[in-house]
Amino acid sequence: MIKVLLIANPKSGILSYEDSLNIVISKFKKYDIEYTLSKTEYAGHAVDLVKKTDLKHYDSVCAMGGDGTLFEVLNGMLARSENERIPISIIPSGTGNSFMKTVGIENVVDAVGKISKNEPKKLDMMRAVCGENIYYSLNLIGWGMATDISVLAEKLRIFGGQRYNIASVFEIIKNKRRDSKLIVDGKERDGAFSFIIACNTKYVGKDMKMAPKAKIDDGEIDLIIVKKTSSFTLFSVFPKLFDGSHIDHNACEYVHCKSFSIQPNELGSLNIDGEIIGSTPVSVNVVKNGIELIV
Repeated sequence: MIKVLLIANPKSGILSYEDSLNIVISKFKKYDIEYTLSKTEYAGHAVDLVKKTDLKHYDSVCAMGGDGTLFEVLNGMLARSENERIPISIIPSGTGNSFMKTVGIENVVDAVGKISKNEPKKLDMMRAVCGENIYYSLNLIGWGMATDISVLAEKLRIFGGQRYNIASVFEIIKNKRRDSKLIVDGKERDGAFSFIIACNTKYVGKDMKMAPKAKIDDGEIDLIIVKKTSSFTLFSVFPKLFDGSHIDHNACEYVHCKSFSIQPNELGSLNIDGEIIGSTPVSVNVVKNGIELIV
């Protein structure tokens, strides 16, 4: 019998928590999956739960929520010693679910089917060093407008998944200038940027195909660099984000790399897997086969 530690975020998603949980439990019963439920009660709670729980009797820790819940479970797992880690499984119930979309798990049926087979895969992740703090990412690490959009989107939760698109329009109109030193695989440059986003997966936010060439097991970071440009140009780029054609626009530079560093003139926050956490300067490197996931 498969046994999972189910960590559920009751504030995640459009459906009510009770409705989502009832669907999951019914599917668990169908596949004869035993579970222990832990409900998160505050930001960062999933990190604490994964760090402190005795996991030796579980086959996986299941993150039920969106990208933010998965981010916390991942960082909780990586805080454990290597011989105390177990695979992570996922059940999408958030509004973004961009990592889940990339791996083809977009509903409970898909998710529980994968959990029942219990076939973990080693996938890449990104490691971000911000001063004395280290964060791990499965999805994206964004700076500049990418962070400002997430900050505003958090205030627009009433609009569900579309809040990212609405926030994007407002931030494009503001179009703040950001001066920074950028080092990519040891090559240094200085410039003014609108935003920089490092991706491990194809999708970010709500259905934005930010990194159409990304693969989660290729040992590379897909880096999208957009230099400071006009709001008009950014508006012309924005609709292209949904089909990935923005990478052919003159405003965008698409780079594959192993590591990069952002050292801006002004300190700023980062968007890591949809969470506003950490700050610049930041150094990021890919960790090949760094984590086991059931996907």
